[in-house]
Amino acid sequence: MQDYISTIARPQELANASNEEENVYDINDYRADYQEEHPAVYVGTYRKYNEGSLYGAWLDITKFEDYDEFISVCKFLHKDEEDPELMFQDYECFPRCWYSESCMDEDTFNKIKEYGELDDDKQEAYRIYIDGGLGEEDIDSFNDAYMGKYDSEEDYAYEIINECYNIEQMMGGLSSYFDYNAYARDLFIDDY
Repeated sequence: MQDYISTIARPQELANASNEEENVYDINDYRADYQEEHPAVYVGTYRKYNEGSLYGAWLDITKFEDYDEFISVCKFLHKDEEDPELMFQDYECFPRCWYSESCMDEDTFNKIKEYGELDDDKQEAYRIYIDGGLGEEDIDSFNDAYMGKYDSEEDYAYEIINECYNIEQMMGGLSSYFDYNAYARDLFIDDY
């Protein structure tokens, strides 16, 4: 029998477990990789914490198929307790508003997982979007509002003009005199 600290069973196998030997998987399949910035939580239990132990593991949320698998793995990690009361002692790489030491419901898990699938630029923009109170926590709403990453306000104004207007047709030869810097300044006074 393998040591429970280094192995984890898949949730469906836990549910179907009988006296026959169950398939187990290395816990490293779920561990957070510090070279990659994926949403992760450190999972311990209140009992161990109260007894002075910080035993647990950093688990990468993006490596789980669904919430049920996540909870099953967390409980299996602490199977030395009859009914482990999970304690999410720390978190990384997702917005603070989703972190709770004592609880992670399925909706929150799904938000964190979806957030982890965004590219780095979108994750940074999403944190600003949420922390600044600019919109709802819904990632679909964010994606609708997200316009991209630009080196400057002037670069953004240039793209808006070229996407929305045929400036060459409207102004002819005078289009080369269009002041993108002034337009960008006006855009960002109110709307952006």
